[in-house]
Amino acid sequence: SQYNAVDTNPFSVYIMQPIWNKIIKIVPLWMAPNLLTFSGFVMVLVNYFLLSFYDWDYTASGASSGLVPSWVWLFSAFTNFCAYALDCIDGKHARRTQSSTPLGELFDHGLDSWATSIFVLSFFSVCSRDNGKSGISVYTMYIYLSIILFNFMCSHWEKYNTGVLFLPWGYDTSQVVLIGAYLLTGVLGVEVWRKPFLFGYYITDVLVIMVVCFTLLLSFPQTLYNIHRAHIKKTLKNDSLYEGLLPLVSPLLLFILLTVWVSFSPGNILVKQPRLFLWMVGVAFSNVICKVIICQMSSTQPELFHWLLFPLALVVYTAISGLLGWTEEVVLAVFTALITAAHVHYGVCVGMQLSEHLNIYIFSLKKRAQE
Repeated sequence: SQYNAVDTNPFSVYIMQPIWNKIIKIVPLWMAPNLLTFSGFVMVLVNYFLLSFYDWDYTASGASSGLVPSWVWLFSAFTNFCAYALDCIDGKHARRTQSSTPLGELFDHGLDSWATSIFVLSFFSVCSRDNGKSGISVYTMYIYLSIILFNFMCSHWEKYNTGVLFLPWGYDTSQVVLIGAYLLTGVLGVEVWRKPFLFGYYITDVLVIMVVCFTLLLSFPQTLYNIHRAHIKKTLKNDSLYEGLLPLVSPLLLFILLTVWVSFSPGNILVKQPRLFLWMVGVAFSNVICKVIICQMSSTQPELFHWLLFPLALVVYTAISGLLGWTEEVVLAVFTALITAAHVHYGVCVGMQLSEHLNIYIFSLKKRAQE
């Protein structure tokens, strides 16, 4: 299907787009657009693992300053900007080299679906865990991450139904806020987040409230409105309500299972292993959404229950019933490693299949020799 995206965000259209149009001129014409997409994703990962090294349990910014060197925050701002730039110019570069393909679209959105959670998980190092004064609780982190992923899911659910991807307004704004936050932390130190900002609220509280309001008052109603408008114009891709709502079943069940685990875990799993648990949430979500993106691109119907829900349900059941006992953290670690491996394997397989089917290389503009 023809790729169709609409960007109505004035900030993106008037400020950021002219910047990308300048940057794109530096990119050599022999370079494959997927290479730009992938480099951006690698930068997001490098930043995440660097912050994990200094701040595994999200306490470094709260406990005592100086646990994370200021160069790390500045490096975070740099990698975040590069990732944001590469994500914005890969499509332009594809059109410029006349190499736009469904593989490129899937590669871009598939990696975005994973990077979305990693951006958020890196940012939590700035906020730090609740230490009685500033910081946010691990439960707030979980809700915050879930809302952002819900937002991402809405855009692709909307595209599944309307055939048009309305780029969410929150994306550009959140990227600039992230880069600004890292720069501020690098220059002024983490103390800057510990002073009340407005009416006794801390900046971190304000950011969380902003994201929640942004999603519930702007993004979600906009999605419903766009689908409703397509329904009136009779341009909906799916006739039945059942087909239209089908892509929401697995992500919602995923969210319910994870929330049950967080709420009823006898060992307080989220408090003990916030980084592992939230990483697992991001990977599981990305895998479920990739299926929706593929169905939306190939105009096929997603299955009702994603395969991941079955092993997850088993793990959640054994955890909350107390069967796992002290091994709950070990089981979480093993489960996280397995679904991360499964997700990477899935991505590689789909990429290779598409590359053979379309007769192109993933990371090169050379045509494949016909077998």
